[in-house]
Amino acid sequence: MKELLDGNESAAYAVRLSKVKCIPCFPITPTTSMIELFAKWKTDGLLNAEFSQLESEHSVMSAAFGSALTGARTFTATSSQGLLLMHEILYNVSGCRLPIVMANVSRGVSAPLTLWCDHGDILAVRDSGWIIFMSETNQEVMDSVIMSYKIAESTLLPVIVNMDGFIQSYTRTEVEVPSQKLVDGFLPSINLRFKINMDKPVTYAAPAMEDYMFYKSQLHKAHLDSFKAIKRVQAEWSRLTKRKYDLAESYRLRDAESAIVMMGANSTVCKAAVDALRKKNKKGGLLRIRLYRPFPEKEISN
Repeated sequence: MKELLDGNESAAYAVRLSKVKCIPCFPITPTTSMIELFAKWKTDGLLNAEFSQLESEHSVMSAAFGSALTGARTFTATSSQGLLLMHEILYNVSGCRLPIVMANVSRGVSAPLTLWCDHGDILAVRDSGWIIFMSETNQEVMDSVIMSYKIAESTLLPVIVNMDGFIQSYTRTEVEVPSQKLVDGFLPSINLRFKINMDKPVTYAAPAMEDYMFYKSQLHKAHLDSFKAIKRVQAEWSRLTKRKYDLAESYRLRDAESAIVMMGANSTVCKAAVDALRKKNKKGGLLRIRLYRPFPEKEISN
């Protein structure tokens, strides 16, 4: 079914279709309308999830951490200073291999204070152990959130789906919303092997000594191994929806003499610029990075 949705709405619908059970949030521009939509759905009985608005983004990610430890499918969203305030807990989430999915709506970080889009927030967390997707369109936001749960729960790695503030989050475009039946067939119920069990209590995130390096090595290896899972999930989603996604997208690069490398919504504008250059017999091209972490070095070099 086709709907006219902005990026925040696209992410919210994807969360509902994914049957997420816990959504801790703190509203921050330009993510606020997504949080407001969750609140409205909860009030109207359309959201079968625990929804809570906490006092800060640090508390939000802490709550998401606890939720995921119980085995509940968990989502949150933030932007800019909010993502920076979560920073400490991001490493705990990835270190404990918790499959949380988060939407980040990119906005410049202070100072000076700004509300406009800048990738400084998402670049600041690039080495926090989260898989990071950089979306170009609202359709890609919706599809990526749904796919991210299957990727996260099969690799035990948290995922950030990034969109550009205002350019996507508050701009409506036509989005194909998949049916609940299709998503249910694609995304199985979450079933984590290791989770809090009150009958068999264990310690999580226990202190490590010299063996600390082995945990980080395993996390790094999991990221390298995740390429296969990401490609597999994207291929499966493509078969169901006829919408194809790659780790990186090349646009008119085959015979290009110059190229722009970029991420995010401005890639659409760049494609138009490439087309305009081509009409002037100037061979330009675009390389769009969709998967930012782990970085798809081999795919780009090929």
